[in-house]
Amino acid sequence: MTRIQSFAPVSAPDATRLILGSMPGKRSLAEDQYYAHPQNAFWRIVATVFGFDPELPYPERCHALLNARVALWDVLGECERHSSLDSDIVETSIRANDFSGFFAAHPHITAIVFNGAKAEQSFVRHVLPGLGEPSASIPRMRLPSTSPAHAGMRFEAKLALWRTALSTAADDIR
Repeated sequence: MTRIQSFAPVSAPDATRLILGSMPGKRSLAEDQYYAHPQNAFWRIVATVFGFDPELPYPERCHALLNARVALWDVLGECERHSSLDSDIVETSIRANDFSGFFAAHPHITAIVFNGAKAEQSFVRHVLPGLGEPSASIPRMRLPSTSPAHAGMRFEAKLALWRTALSTAADDIR
């Protein structure tokens, strides 16, 4: 079993929305980039929603998210996992990222969007109990995973749900 660590967030202090994954997959870890697997639909989806080219170099894609006031991070800071699948994460090995510090440094976050069920479940179990107000009350929404492992939904359907969530005011997410 391999102990792995996630990345620092892609964020700016003026971010209003936070997209959370669970833990980067092997390809992402190897390339030191969020959502590096070419079959993962994340960059195609957010590029379509925010109007940039998904084939831009990674730093430019990250800059486009920052321009849209979107932060990107993972719930888990460390865990043990032998594959890229969320189902292979060893629950007892989980160490969550520091969200109290994150929200203190990003006071304008008004919506949290989870990229899949594992991200949401991990946040609720490992982060939410330790969060104080007002961070614990930030509206949250789980979206279908952009991972190629979540193939039960077509790209167009995922895109429609992600577009609505990322375009909607935080009060409408509740």
